[in-house]
Amino acid sequence: MTVQTIGKSLPRVDARGKVTGASPYSGDLSMPGMLHMKMLFAGRPHARVLRVDTSKADVAPGVVAVYTAKDVPVNEYGLQWQDQPVLCGPGSTKPGADVVRFVGDQVAVVVATTEAEAASAVKMIEVEYADLPVVIDAEEAMKPGAPRIHEHIGDSNICAHYKIRRGNVDEAFRRSDVIVESEYRTPVQEHAYLQPEAGLAYIDEAGLITIVCGGQWTHEDQHQVAHSLGMPDEKIRVVYPAIGGAFGGREDMSVQIALALAAWKLNRPVRIIWTRQESMIGHGKRHATVIRAKWGATNNGKVNAIENEIIGDGGAYMYTSNKVLGNSAITSTGAYFIPNVKTDVYGVYTNNVPGAAFRGFGAPQALFMAEMQMDKLAEKLGMDPVKFRLKNALRDGDPLGVGTPSPSPVSVAQCIEAARDRFGWKTDYRPQTTDRRPSSIDNGLPSIVRGQGFAAGFKNIGFSFGYQETCWAKIELHGKSQVERVVLYHSGAEVGQGTHTVMLQMAAEATGVPFEKVELIASDTATTGNSGSVSASRMTFMAGNAIRGAADAALKKWGSEERPAIGEFKYLAPRTTQFDHDTGYSTPNFAYAFVAQAAEVEVDTETGHTRVIRIVSADDLGKPINPALVEGQIEGAVVQAQGYALLEDYKTKNGRVLTDQLSTYLIPTIWDIPEKVESVILEIPDPNGPWGARGVGELPYLAVAPAIASAIHNATGVWIDEFPFTPERVLRALGKLS
Repeated sequence: MTVQTIGKSLPRVDARGKVTGASPYSGDLSMPGMLHMKMLFAGRPHARVLRVDTSKADVAPGVVAVYTAKDVPVNEYGLQWQDQPVLCGPGSTKPGADVVRFVGDQVAVVVATTEAEAASAVKMIEVEYADLPVVIDAEEAMKPGAPRIHEHIGDSNICAHYKIRRGNVDEAFRRSDVIVESEYRTPVQEHAYLQPEAGLAYIDEAGLITIVCGGQWTHEDQHQVAHSLGMPDEKIRVVYPAIGGAFGGREDMSVQIALALAAWKLNRPVRIIWTRQESMIGHGKRHATVIRAKWGATNNGKVNAIENEIIGDGGAYMYTSNKVLGNSAITSTGAYFIPNVKTDVYGVYTNNVPGAAFRGFGAPQALFMAEMQMDKLAEKLGMDPVKFRLKNALRDGDPLGVGTPSPSPVSVAQCIEAARDRFGWKTDYRPQTTDRRPSSIDNGLPSIVRGQGFAAGFKNIGFSFGYQETCWAKIELHGKSQVERVVLYHSGAEVGQGTHTVMLQMAAEATGVPFEKVELIASDTATTGNSGSVSASRMTFMAGNAIRGAADAALKKWGSEERPAIGEFKYLAPRTTQFDHDTGYSTPNFAYAFVAQAAEVEVDTETGHTRVIRIVSADDLGKPINPALVEGQIEGAVVQAQGYALLEDYKTKNGRVLTDQLSTYLIPTIWDIPEKVESVILEIPDPNGPWGARGVGELPYLAVAPAIASAIHNATGVWIDEFPFTPERVLRALGKLS
């Protein structure tokens, strides 16, 4: 008898261990004879390292070893381009490895018997620098003659450039009845996961250099460590323990290579835990962008032409800037049919902290612009913004900006209608006043006003862009006449979203056994094949298809009396294509998901403080495997995006980070979150998704910032084109601050 588990809100399998503290995170790991590591951060944004003198540290109490650039066999790494030294300084064969390019570059590591001894010895290392010109403005960095961040890469600081050319934009603007031109600025955002970068490395019983450390793609971590140590991948083992959040921030390496280097050379376990300050200066953030947009529409309410320029600050190293900004290009048209498009998207090297993957992966920046432009056009046309969106919404078969239609059902109109109806959107809504006392400054506004705002969006599922995505799974069926136990092997990471629970549900459904009979062996390169990254909202889609394939193979063997019956399967996602260099024409993704969100906010015109009262999020994810986990993802994404929109203000000066602690970089607490988040889950199955599912990890993040911006405008009458919408920025827009 088949037991149904898909669509049920079963308890998370990792919940008890995480709630009780029994689950070991990277920072909890310990082994007999373990040593401790500390890193020397450059602390300056751009300089050539002339000399590194470790003589005092070498003989400091408790010090076992000190490593510098000359000790790293292949001193380079990077997820997209290997443009970052493991350690910066002289003595490396890597061209340019003697230059530090942001404050978080590392120059040396110390290994000692205690953490305190390692920290003390790091301060004894003497480094002689020759400062180089600091380039912190991406637009300045693009100019001919700007100081180069990487002299050995390309012929400028532009590290990525994507173009979309469709239709005749100039002619379409001439036919437009209204045109809106604006410049937008979106900020850096810190991932702020609970567990900072930490890990333990040792030599296992098979002689493998083993790194136990949080990440998002075990096999890619394995490959990067192996490359830097000049070894074959098979000599490296990567294991993921419990992981304290990721949000894209663990895609790129942090402590893994240095740990592996020390464990290999010393043949002893070595552990490191970054401080919060080290995490906030030493690892990538969400890309800041400058966006210029010109959009035109006709009096009948149709958007007929857009021209965009998006400049993303890639920081000191590539990380995933090329892919992030590729996503910005795709989503820069919004979820709308627009026949004439001209878009240029640039990624630029600077001496800032690198831009990295972060939930939404380039779409939140582009969609902020697109949705603000839609609101402004609607206002100029005198149309309700929701009706205006529905009039322009993509439909099945409509080409995206890149010239090809979505491979998935296009459900943005259904999402807009669902969010509109649940929210109770009023076309003739006027700002509500909750405190009718006049403001002390006479600007015609009461002291506290409320407004409503709306935004929509879409995003790809999976990496794509011509990359052949794969996902591996293995299933073992144990028992005699009946299946008594199912073992699923999969390398996908659990970074807080409930992936492992969903995998077990899909394995139970695919093999026809109760959920309780399935166990998971996960995230260990020694026992699992390559399942790809837990990012791009891809894992439910990819893992589900791999698990179904493995289950089918195992059940066939079970039917042939094999005991245990073992099935392996590597799922290949539908093929995609890269952007055409000149036009952007492509089929860049194999699936898309759509969202619409409505917000109600309260603005205190005396203090500039904005409070989010309510957000409705309507998300089409095909099929929720575990509805409670989906709601948790929606609520978490909304809160994180609200922090991005209102609160989180990552400040730097001349390349140095000023907000390098959680006391100065503020993230939402329970006092800041919306009073109410309402989830509307649409189920429009994807033909290629397992049980029709797509993914939800990033989707409910996408439209929150523009929905809040729209609501602030509705409440106050002012447009604010740069966020976070801090009290100072709101007051300045209201004319109360110079």
